[in-house]
Amino acid sequence: MNRQTTGIHHITAIVGNPQENVDFYAGVLGMRLVKKTVNFDDPGTYHLYFGNEAGSPGTIITFFPWPDAYKGRIGSGQVETTTYVVPEGTLDFWEKRLGKFKIVFEKVTRFGEEFLKFNDPHGLHLELVARQSGQNSEWAFGGVQADQAIKGFGGAILLTANPEKTMQVLENVMGLQKVGEEGEFVRFQATGDIGNIIDVKKSTLPMGQMGVGTVHHIAWRANDFDDHKEWREHVSSFGIGVTPFKDRQYFDAIYFREPGGILFEIATDPPGFTRDESKETLGSKLMLPPWLEEKREFLEETLLPAIPRVLEEDII
Repeated sequence: MNRQTTGIHHITAIVGNPQENVDFYAGVLGMRLVKKTVNFDDPGTYHLYFGNEAGSPGTIITFFPWPDAYKGRIGSGQVETTTYVVPEGTLDFWEKRLGKFKIVFEKVTRFGEEFLKFNDPHGLHLELVARQSGQNSEWAFGGVQADQAIKGFGGAILLTANPEKTMQVLENVMGLQKVGEEGEFVRFQATGDIGNIIDVKKSTLPMGQMGVGTVHHIAWRANDFDDHKEWREHVSSFGIGVTPFKDRQYFDAIYFREPGGILFEIATDPPGFTRDESKETLGSKLMLPPWLEEKREFLEETLLPAIPRVLEEDII
């Protein structure tokens, strides 16, 4: 059975100090902190989610901030670069904003598009591209107005230890379409209008090492819970080992590692981040699953600060 994901649901990465993480993604990039919770497998660590005004699928970047963790190494078996899409005509604004905060960037062209490439404070590789497709964000914060704001993901660049097999998975399993080839990149496109462009590098690097400044996994969208069940059967039909369903409170998830070493997740669009907070109050307090509520006082006392704040350029 042919199946097609609409694109990226979320990307999860490992970073360092949580306040530095919030300062960059909210204070500099203007994204909304839509959920402040903890890593369910390591409750002494935050799990922070940033996105548009509602944390819609296709806009969500999530982080495990481990202040004392070792530095990772970006390499094969990982997302090399996370691409964000901004409204057409706003790259000049973003150039000035990155310059204001003394963030070093470079301009590159790929498949006829101009990108601003830069790193976050913990070493994650990011880029901005302007495209017409995708709904504008309604969120404005810290000098970034809604008509300038990041819409969500443009896509990602993948590094793989086995480019041919990774590309086969993208086409045959996930249902993306090959749409171009340029230099060391092969471009694939999903059916959605955001988080839909994946560039695969044909060259290989030494395997990456997980740690601060690396992407842990990339998640693809499933429409709903029934669709999710069909996705698990579909992936399994290719002889790929898939995890059982996991309840992540705001979506259900399954995981598998594709042949090039990249950890893939498929996540449901529902129930979303308003299941335990109103849209107006998203990200304003620490949210815990029922089984961790008894530890709330301890966690609130021991977790480091992670508060969105409007920045001046000398803070970063």
